[in-house]
Amino acid sequence: MAPPHRGRSHRPRRSPSSPPGCLGRRRRQQQQPRGCGASPRDSGWRRGRGPQPSRGRDPRTPPTPGGAGAPAGQQRHQPSRRGESHLRCCRLARHLQKEAQSQHNNSEFTEDQKKTIAKIATCLELRSAALQSTQSQDEFKLEDLKKLEPILKNILTYNKEFPFDVQPVPLRKILAPGEEEHLEFEEDDEEGGAGAGSPDSFPARVPGANKGTLLPRLPSEPGMTLLTINIEKIGLKDAGQCIDPYITVSVKDLNGIDLTPVQDTPVALRKEDTYVHFNVDIEIQKHIERLTKGAAIFFEFKHYKPKKRFTSTKCFAFMEMDEIKPGAIVIELYKKPTDFKRKKLQLLTKKPLYLHLHQTLHKE
Repeated sequence: MAPPHRGRSHRPRRSPSSPPGCLGRRRRQQQQPRGCGASPRDSGWRRGRGPQPSRGRDPRTPPTPGGAGAPAGQQRHQPSRRGESHLRCCRLARHLQKEAQSQHNNSEFTEDQKKTIAKIATCLELRSAALQSTQSQDEFKLEDLKKLEPILKNILTYNKEFPFDVQPVPLRKILAPGEEEHLEFEEDDEEGGAGAGSPDSFPARVPGANKGTLLPRLPSEPGMTLLTINIEKIGLKDAGQCIDPYITVSVKDLNGIDLTPVQDTPVALRKEDTYVHFNVDIEIQKHIERLTKGAAIFFEFKHYKPKKRFTSTKCFAFMEMDEIKPGAIVIELYKKPTDFKRKKLQLLTKKPLYLHLHQTLHKE
């Protein structure tokens, strides 16, 4: 059955500056080097000369007992530079997570600052995972980590867009000692047992996840229109593999500035075939007549990645003002990162998979 007509062609939108038939420039994937980012001299090498002896010892003298040349069983165990960096990243990430998720009223950080701190913690988790990985693809490099230093130093005055497309680590990351291993085993079992296309219900992994952060409908005003959007389902080829999926809904102007509070849906109800089902109502927190020209409603599909241990945006969709009409509508899905300015858009897939919505208008 063909999807309901959404008021325009299902062909992907293209950037105004792009030639006809072009979806904008494809992002180049930067090949990242292997290793933890240490410089050559840190490993004892010099260009063209091979390994050099350590300072303070004559290379002609025999190694000291328990040193690098000692027989097996007598060597002192010393953590590698990569291992030390991994531990530092883990400890700092945990500290920042606790600070970002603290509920104390006397906290010196605002909610936006806490969100930035939580994103920095996520980046540290990524760097920690990269230090443990032998793969070079999609690693979080040392150069990326250095970009976070000025942000953390100026956290009280930082008001720019975060340089990386990451999401704060969920609350369930902070656990009592000994609970981490048990949780990881549970995640592996659930991930392996829920194959694509098999009906399944999603357990609540995050405290309060069943409620989300949805807001009630605004009071009605004479002559003004309110919009309720029911998110029915989203079509994905790997829907059965998504863990803790939810959708973040926001209303942005042409510059990507929020016009209403951002809302998160609860974790999805179920998955079936190539669909993740939500069936949840979103109350847009502004009267339609008061939205600025060129505004759009964005839907970001997010899910948890147990191997990388963070929540990721998988794809996004948006609905423009001329598409606000009563009834059912389907909208295209685009590749991440979310482009709130709608300048460089790339379809997620060529398959007929969409975000299915139903709109209801309320007018006095």
